Amino acid sequence: GSSWDKCDFETNLCKALPEFNLHPGWIRRNGQSGMGPPYSDHNGNESAYFLSLSSEMQSSSAALRTNVFLPTDEERICQIRFHYWVSQISGKLMVGLQKHSEDTVTNIWQVSGELRNQWNVNTITINSTEKYEV
Repeated sequence: GSSWDKCDFETNLCKALPEFNLHPGWIRRNGQSGMGPPYSDHNGNESAYFLSLSSEMQSSSAALRTNVFLPTDEERICQIRFHYWVSQISGKLMVGLQKHSEDTVTNIWQVSGELRNQWNVNTITINSTEKYEV
C-alpha cells in the first residue's frame, strides 16, 4: 500500500527533515516575511510557510537531509514530489542520494536558474536496495 507523508512546513519541519539536519542558512518563512520573493507559496497563499535560503547564503551552499528511508522494491517505491523556486541566475538546486554503504552523495537531479521567479514542481522516483538518505 502507498503511504504519503505530506510536508507543508506550517507548524515545523516535516517528519522527513529532522531539525538537526537543517544546515545553517535555511529558514522557515512565508511570503509576508518582508524578505523578498516569493511572496506566496505554490498555491498563492501569502501566509503559508516554506523553506528558504537566507540572503546571506548567496555565495555558498546549504543542504537539507532526510531521515533514513528503507530499501525500495516492488512493494515499496519511493517518490518525492516537491515544489521549488529558484530566484538567482547563479542558483542551483540539487537532489542527492546517499546509500548507507557509500560515503559519497550521488547527484540524481538538479536545476539551475533558467526557470526563475516562478514555482515549479518535480517528482523524483528513487530506487535503492539498501537504506538511504536524500
